Amino acid sequence: MKEAEASKKYLFSNRDLAKLIIPLLVEQFLAITVGLADSVMVSSVGEEAVSAVSLIDTIMVLLINIFTALATGGAIVAGHALGQKKYEDGCEAVEQTLLFSAVFSVAIMAVVYAGKWFILHIVFGQIEPEVMSNCNTYLLIVTASIPFLAVYNAGAAMYRAMGDSKTPMLMSFAMNGMNIVGNGILLYGLGWGVEGAAIPTTASRAFAGIWMLILIRNGKKELHARTLLGIRFNKKVLKKILHLGIPYSLENSMFQLGKILVLSLVSAFGTSSIAANAVANSVANFAVLGGLSMGYALSAVAAQCVGAGDYQQVRYYTRRIVGFSYVSLVVTNIIIVLALPLIILVYNLTPETGNLVKQIITYHAVCAVAIWAPAFTLPNTLRAANDVNFCMWVSIASMWTFRIGFSFVLARILGLGVFGVWVAMTIDWLVRMIVFVLRYRGTKWEFKKA
Repeated sequence: MKEAEASKKYLFSNRDLAKLIIPLLVEQFLAITVGLADSVMVSSVGEEAVSAVSLIDTIMVLLINIFTALATGGAIVAGHALGQKKYEDGCEAVEQTLLFSAVFSVAIMAVVYAGKWFILHIVFGQIEPEVMSNCNTYLLIVTASIPFLAVYNAGAAMYRAMGDSKTPMLMSFAMNGMNIVGNGILLYGLGWGVEGAAIPTTASRAFAGIWMLILIRNGKKELHARTLLGIRFNKKVLKKILHLGIPYSLENSMFQLGKILVLSLVSAFGTSSIAANAVANSVANFAVLGGLSMGYALSAVAAQCVGAGDYQQVRYYTRRIVGFSYVSLVVTNIIIVLALPLIILVYNLTPETGNLVKQIITYHAVCAVAIWAPAFTLPNTLRAANDVNFCMWVSIASMWTFRIGFSFVLARILGLGVFGVWVAMTIDWLVRMIVFVLRYRGTKWEFKKA
């Protein structure tokens, strides 16, 4: 009897959480490993192609972060509607998110094409002619994928809001598989240049975007698009979506910009530091993979609990999912530290670079286990409760003051080099953790209106 009451009391069972979290973990792992495989395949064309893809991808990652944040805003609004059992309102949020994502992404695509010269010559500055040529080719092709990627992100966020992360995982698997196969055919089979990497990327994103539009029309789902034709902007709903999405997109954009600025500092420390930083960044992506997945899950779960007006459940699931985040971070980082000799061997690093990587990754692992979950997983609860402006200002202030400001102080003035950049990053984490935990322990974030 008690078990029956407990199952009725909570919105998500252990099975529901597992169905949400496990596909998210697989999808994040897939995205990172395919990204690494992609870069290895592009390297067959030459260093100029690798450099070009890397440069253009910094712009694309910035745009992806913006679209993902806007989609998250729409998913939270839809999640609130699900929690309130207002399914028509949820479907309206789906349609408005898709419409805005499509219109906004087409506008961004036009701006990128119009500003191509500015991006290549001003933003990237003085780069070699061969790299410039490859950048131009890659940018021309991949920019066409922006609207498809935005629509896919919007739809994927809605599926996660329903607790269905399996569908986006399968779509991601198909999209990335198509990309890898296309690269293999065009780069290895036909011997094409950088366009051999750009065309499969664009085609796979177009496939995913169109497929998502077909799936999101499924009327059997709680959240779906009732129509894709003749949708008009609903100012009331769109205002709620943008109220949540814009601060989060600004936060993500500033974060990406900060990474670019710090990279320019690292480049001044020489080849060994640049290589160590690049390898450490690749490994660090795996180190926090579990935490990132838990963050997506917490956003979906907390949004429904907030919609239901049950903040006791919000706190209950926050404790559980942040706890899962800690467990995943401990397990992942222990494996990474134990595998360090193999990682250094695989990358064929010099002794100097290998020692730097070992120092950075060991330090990062300790800090990730101790600090990352409350600094990055926990704030998803606050965002789901409409406390997005607080999260944005804390994140931006902490990043500019500690991650960027302290990077220059520790790395350059105190002479810690590239290791100082990583120390500054973890100081940023620590500040975020303290502020977000204090905010969460209070009640100001509860019952905030969108």
